[in-house]
Order: sequence, then structure tokens, then C-alpha cells
Amino acid sequence: MRLVICLLGVLLASSSAYDTESVQARIDRAMSAAPPEIAKSARVVDTDSQGKTVVLREGTNAFTCMPGNPKVIGKPAMCADTASTQWLADFKAHKPKPTNTVPGITYMLAGATQRSDSDPYDTTSPAITVPPHWMIMWPFDAKTTGLPVTHRDSGAYIMWPGSPYAHLHIMGKP
Repeated sequence: MRLVICLLGVLLASSSAYDTESVQARIDRAMSAAPPEIAKSARVVDTDSQGKTVVLREGTNAFTCMPGNPKVIGKPAMCADTASTQWLADFKAHKPKPTNTVPGITYMLAGATQRSDSDPYDTTSPAITVPPHWMIMWPFDAKTTGLPVTHRDSGAYIMWPGSPYAHLHIMGKP
């Protein structure tokens, strides 16, 4: 678990406000990403200005919440279980495919911004605002599921179809 949390540190954007924003404000933002019954017992981590993982609060369940950086596209507040945390670390490391062996769940119930629904590593497209949603981090094949592959604000769709990091976006709160 500690290794996964260390890997997770590279996923989080260092906030220029890290030194001035209170720890409680960061914890509150991180917890806003998950259903209250999950957030209340989740571990909360962030990164310091040097990019090192900092545990803001220990947890007692399998979820880790992160405050993200609302000023940076693609760095939303999120809360992920152990399998999803592994998926995220693999993605960040540009591994050929995720190594989690069971589906993971990631919550982004405070909403998010991203660059692309089709290209996992797009860094130049205009920002797309995504309302509250949650995701199942497991390889999904849009052709076999019959699910749409285009961004939508309700229902579900496959994000990054055709890539090893295709996953299911479920819009709204569970």
C-alpha cells in the first residue's frame, strides 16, 4: 500500500498554494470527491511543493482521496480505491496497460476538467468541463459493450476507447 501511495504522489500536481492553503481546506476538497460514507474513513494525501507525497490524514478503508489542484486542467480532487490507485500510477508511468487485477473505482464527485475523451495523453486540446462522475477503472471495449464513446453530461460512456486505458465514466453521483 505504501508503494502505491508513493507512486500516487507523482500523479498529484504540486499546488503553488500548498504552503498557504490550510491542511483542513485540502482535506475538505479531497473529501468532496467521494460519497460521504467513503470519504469519512479515507486516507487523504497531497504533494508538497517539492512533489513529495504528504499524508494529510490517515484512513481506515481502502480509499485514498486527493485534493488535486483546481487551477490545473486534469488535476481534479479524486478518491480512488487500491485497484484504481494502481491503475492511475500505471497510467502516469505510461505502462503499456494497467496492472490492477480487479476493477477499481474512482470518484470525482466535485467535477473535473480534462483535455480529451479519446486521447489519454493529450496535453494541448482545450479544457473539457466534466460534471460530477465516478469511474470504473478496468479495460472496457466500446465495441463489445455497445456503450457510447462521446462525452456526455448524463448516463455513461467509455473514455479513451481503443486504448489500454479505456474505462467507464458514469455521470452523476452514485
